[in-house]
Amino acid sequence: MQRKRNRIVALVCLACLCMGLVDAVLRPGYLVKSLVKLVLFLGLPALYARRGRDCDLRALFRADRRGVLTALLAGAAVYAVILGAYFVLRRSFDFSALTGTLTAQTGVARENFLWVALYISFVNSLLEEFFFRGFAFLTLRRAAGRGFAYGFSALAFAAYHVAMMLGWFSPALTALALAGLFVGGAIFDRFDERGGSVWLSWLVHMFANFAINTVGFLLFAAG
Repeated sequence: MQRKRNRIVALVCLACLCMGLVDAVLRPGYLVKSLVKLVLFLGLPALYARRGRDCDLRALFRADRRGVLTALLAGAAVYAVILGAYFVLRRSFDFSALTGTLTAQTGVARENFLWVALYISFVNSLLEEFFFRGFAFLTLRRAAGRGFAYGFSALAFAAYHVAMMLGWFSPALTALALAGLFVGGAIFDRFDERGGSVWLSWLVHMFANFAINTVGFLLFAAG
């Protein structure tokens, strides 16, 4: 079991480090970045499953109606909290340079933001849930135990976003965002622990991305 735990941890860390290099150093366009992420977040778990017969990645996508209403309500609450936080914090923090930084680093601009927002909301959220909750939590939990899986999955989810957010916010706002990502990751873990798949956390994650994309639309409109 310890060997399985170490393999999962190593693969998750490898994927996060590679994406950190892509985000912070290479900084390709959003399409290339998304393709690299797709290969890493799908390919590395598939590599692990190929070597371990007791790992069924398809089961992580099993849909279950139980808990859907709770997930939808939680998603609506997350949407309200994120959007509310933006309207409160914009009086203390300057968000005006964010769109320029985003365009310079990834090529995301007002003209293509709608398509990027749709991808982020529906596809990217599912990819991240599969990797961080399905692989780095549900699969890891069987090999390392509940407590370790909770902490590692939430920490990896937050750490993965560090390189992505370089230059976006002030240090204080970045720290606040990372703390929120850690707590959010643990909440997503809890939903999937109850449901046994990534289905419920994906619903909540979509609403979080809806809120972030709403903020993006507001910033691009103001710019």
